[in-house]
Amino acid sequence: MIILHLLPDAFIAWFINIILIAGAVTTVAGFFVKFIPFVNTYRIPVQIAGILLLTVGVYFQGGYSTELAWRERVREVEVKLAAAEKKSQETNVEVITKFVKKTKVIHDQGQDIINYIDREVVKNQEVVRFVENCPIPEVIIATHNAAALNQPIKEKK
Repeated sequence: MIILHLLPDAFIAWFINIILIAGAVTTVAGFFVKFIPFVNTYRIPVQIAGILLLTVGVYFQGGYSTELAWRERVREVEVKLAAAEKKSQETNVEVITKFVKKTKVIHDQGQDIINYIDREVVKNQEVVRFVENCPIPEVIIATHNAAALNQPIKEKK
């Protein structure tokens, strides 16, 4: 059935139908030839040729219909693939957008923590008092832990 790819579809359908019709006509003619006296001697070869033509025609018709079914499946899969590729491109844009937004949020949270440390912790008198003695205050530890875990700062009031 590889030859089906090389020939045009109209020619293949026409050729297969001719073989089927010729096989059917020859087979039927082989059974009615016995009434003609001088052709009666060729009845068996005509019947065999007709059955062979009919068998070949049916075989080709089955192969051609299977080929057409596979071509239709390929077309369906190509349409689905094109839709999947389009959806994939849209999803990629969405994922990149989410990634950029998440990176921006993380960066902004880090900047908030840095601003908090610069603004609040340095101004805190407890920090100034303990810096002179060198122990680390609880506020810096909590702020550092929040920054390491990427969480907002929880202030104790």
